[in-house]
Amino acid sequence: MNQNSQPHSGAWVSFTYASFFTAAVMVGTGILFLPLDWWAKGYLGMGAVMLVQSCVTMTKTVRDMHEASRLVNRIEDARTERLLMDVGKPAL
Repeated sequence: MNQNSQPHSGAWVSFTYASFFTAAVMVGTGILFLPLDWWAKGYLGMGAVMLVQSCVTMTKTVRDMHEASRLVNRIEDARTERLLMDVGKPAL
């Protein structure tokens, strides 16, 4: 089987980490400087943390479903190839 996936470059991985942490700091700073009581800031902070956690969970779930469908497709392709090879063999 030919795998067409290429690993991510180090620059791309560094960029994704940097953009995540930059966004987290910006949201945290924005919440901190809002003219609200501390309980309201805490509520918004908890909401932001939960949003990040649910995004990670959803991304992993979608990726797992995609990987599972790829495995099923490979199994079906192997079965089809085996069937075609059996049909192509001369009868004894």
